[in-house]
Amino acid sequence: MKRFGLLLFLLLTSVANAGSLQVNGVRLWAAPDSTRVVFDVTGPVEHQLFTLKGPDRLVIDLKHAGIDQALVKQLQASGVVKGLRSGPRNKDDLRLVLDLASPVKPKSFVLKPNDQYGHRLVIDLFGAGEASKRQPKTVKAVTEPTRLRDLVIAVDAGHGGDDPGARGRKGTREKDVVLGIARKLAALIDKEPGMKAVLVRTGDYYVGLRKRINKARKHRADLFVSIHADAFRDRRVHGSSVYVLSRRGASSEMARWLAARENAADLVGGVSLDDKDDLLAEVLLDLAQTATLETSTGAASNVLSELKKLGKVHKRQVQHAGFVVLKSPDIPSMLVETAFISNPSEENRLRNRKHQQKVANAIFRGVRRYFTSNPPAGTRLAAGKTPRRHVVRRGDTLSHIAQRYGVSMNSLRNSNRLKGDRLLVGNVLKIPSRGG
Repeated sequence: MKRFGLLLFLLLTSVANAGSLQVNGVRLWAAPDSTRVVFDVTGPVEHQLFTLKGPDRLVIDLKHAGIDQALVKQLQASGVVKGLRSGPRNKDDLRLVLDLASPVKPKSFVLKPNDQYGHRLVIDLFGAGEASKRQPKTVKAVTEPTRLRDLVIAVDAGHGGDDPGARGRKGTREKDVVLGIARKLAALIDKEPGMKAVLVRTGDYYVGLRKRINKARKHRADLFVSIHADAFRDRRVHGSSVYVLSRRGASSEMARWLAARENAADLVGGVSLDDKDDLLAEVLLDLAQTATLETSTGAASNVLSELKKLGKVHKRQVQHAGFVVLKSPDIPSMLVETAFISNPSEENRLRNRKHQQKVANAIFRGVRRYFTSNPPAGTRLAAGKTPRRHVVRRGDTLSHIAQRYGVSMNSLRNSNRLKGDRLLVGNVLKIPSRGG
């Protein structure tokens, strides 16, 4: 019996070593410029990867792991991935091979379990030339004084791909409903003369948070609108909210850009910061951020007032937070929490396409109303506009007037040749266009 017990122990030990970790799921998400492969595993994973040519493929070695061949056969080609193969390595390790349609630059990382998934190995595959494309470049100002342009709105559907966002009781996924609203909002914007929409993500794939900002900057967006659906442990909580960047978030972002000032020329009208001292660079960025935050707040206030017409809102004033997607110093940005997907009634509404359209309509009306009154210089919306005027009333301050019209206090002073902030009741102030 002792001898039998020893043999059984050795057998179980060898089985555990040969397959102590199991790959029990494989998912693929194809984005326009990358492909994400996610392996669900039963525990922390040690891995190595390398690429091979002729034909192109990516080899992934997992320590002490195994996989069901049925999973390998079920994987369907998508993006740059043509197929998956597997085989044993060194008796108790696992080798996975991704057959590729073209060369890639892989990036891998592991994730710990969360509410929806267990341990995961995530591999992002970028095109071989993508690394050079991602290097920031100084944007040169192009002067075309006689050519008017469309106002550009970047519409960002939150989450996506392997990041489903919040879930409702019926299994509704945030990433799906916000993409539906985003598409409807983009369609409304594109139908409006003088306006153009850019969808940050057009399908079910994940886009990094700062990459979302970079895409908006690439298209020279005048406004960035990120759409989400909130969740809370108390299912009774309901209503929509609108957020802009907090001052604390703005300060931390300024520090980040000052640390890499050689890449920040596009934030301050093409002026390079790499040869400026700390104080001057900080002043230039602060001016850019101040104007951006004022516009963000003005546009967000208009959107919130339109959302109030759909029903009760969770917060009656525009909120301030440090969300990464709001941190662009040069692009006015807002984040719209359309509803609480954790609330059963609101989940049902979010699932309804007609309600999604109503939400998109409300956001669009708010954005259009703001920019109709505050068209950026050089846009079609600004063409033929009569200069705006404001009659100073008792209680008015320069900062309140600037915030109301979405312009900076400096531009307000310069347009009216004011030497300070003192105002006289009855005076008529000329309100400059944003960017004018």
